[in-house]
Amino acid sequence: MDELKEQLFFEPKNGYDRIDTQERLALEDYCRGYIRFLDEARTEREAVALAIQMAEERGFVEYRSDLELKPGLRVYKNIRGKSLLLAVIGKKPLSEGAVFAGAHIDNPRLDLKQMPLYETDEMAYFKTHYYGGIKKYQWVTIPLELHGVVALKSGEVINVSIGHEPDEPKFVITDLLPHLAKDQIQKTLAEGITGEGLNILIGSTPYAGEGKDRVKLAVLSMLNDDYGINEEDFLSAELMAVPAFPVCEIGFDRSLIGGFGHDDRSCAYAQLAALFAVEDPERTCVCILADKEEIGSEGVSGMQSQAFDCFMEDLCAAQNVRLRHCFEKSFCLSCDVSNAFDPLYPEVSEKRNESRVNYGLAILKYTGARGKSGTSDASAEIVAYLRRLFEREGVVWQMAALGKVDQGGGGTIAKYMANRNIDTIDAGVPVLSMHAPFEVVSKFDCYMTYKGILAAYQDSGM
Repeated sequence: MDELKEQLFFEPKNGYDRIDTQERLALEDYCRGYIRFLDEARTEREAVALAIQMAEERGFVEYRSDLELKPGLRVYKNIRGKSLLLAVIGKKPLSEGAVFAGAHIDNPRLDLKQMPLYETDEMAYFKTHYYGGIKKYQWVTIPLELHGVVALKSGEVINVSIGHEPDEPKFVITDLLPHLAKDQIQKTLAEGITGEGLNILIGSTPYAGEGKDRVKLAVLSMLNDDYGINEEDFLSAELMAVPAFPVCEIGFDRSLIGGFGHDDRSCAYAQLAALFAVEDPERTCVCILADKEEIGSEGVSGMQSQAFDCFMEDLCAAQNVRLRHCFEKSFCLSCDVSNAFDPLYPEVSEKRNESRVNYGLAILKYTGARGKSGTSDASAEIVAYLRRLFEREGVVWQMAALGKVDQGGGGTIAKYMANRNIDTIDAGVPVLSMHAPFEVVSKFDCYMTYKGILAAYQDSGM
């Protein structure tokens, strides 16, 4: 009976029981690079700028229509500074399809309103509008840093970064002390901290002299000295507050990584690293770093935009291939994170089907919510293809689901890729405390996500 069980049953194993010392060293080396990337790229604009720098160092050039698309050519296209498309041209023509890997580089955060600065009771604040799905109570009493751009009427764009370096000031949203929070703690978690209450404390020293709004004036004076901006310039600014936590190793064994933005830059970095490692691929490999996923992939830089189609149409036209013929023979890994099973909150999970820390790259056949609403639901044939591919390439992977059936749900860019007639499936890094200001991932799972994407890039097709 034991022999028959071993033959017929399927029992996932912890990934560390499946790799040798050499691969452990490779894993640590890969994660050192990822930690640096996550620390430097705090916003989608910064992620695009850093990715372009890394790409150019590895021989990528900005795409131009006059380029001859020879096999091995490495090109990129910057989409308004907020999303990025990169490609390595393959030996086979695009009529035989391409391999896509798509991640997003935006994160839940606090955006400043267009008229953010105000003073009350001799304290200066920024008003915010939260971006993406957050638990509002998690964003109070933590250090914040400010990033973004201010576009002046002249057309000049000023980059802003305050609070990221150790010697720079930080910002904070205050909370009630327990001694006076009798009424607050009776409210639900959703009601205890409101969206309009997420106002960031930015100063308290008044400008010398008499009159009102002297603290506000002092803040504006400093911003004018440092950046040459005035209050009206906030109207054409994109400024956001993100947690001021440095990325760090977690645990006595240093097996985990803690920081802001694992969702979805853990997958974005894996895609970049995999594309950089590709040499002479059979099929053209495309890395998509998309914006706006956290708010529905809308807008000119989101995955529903035609910016991606325009780029691919240009590549196809250079080879006299119709875009639709390319798409119908292509394959896409929609690289987004999954929720990792958390033993502290087992009640929301269906344990047999949840992804787990240290069990490898998580494959989600479907995401969506309640009845698979809002998902592309990949075919059985695609899952079987990945089983073959990953077994051959030594990729440790696992199946995943997004909690109990009626508990909740979510979405990725997968359905927008599938809507283009591209065979698509979700795959990514399992995350603890997803969408929190400080998320946690496993080094092992990050490395296997990279390894899985590289295997897909280098494969000749389904």
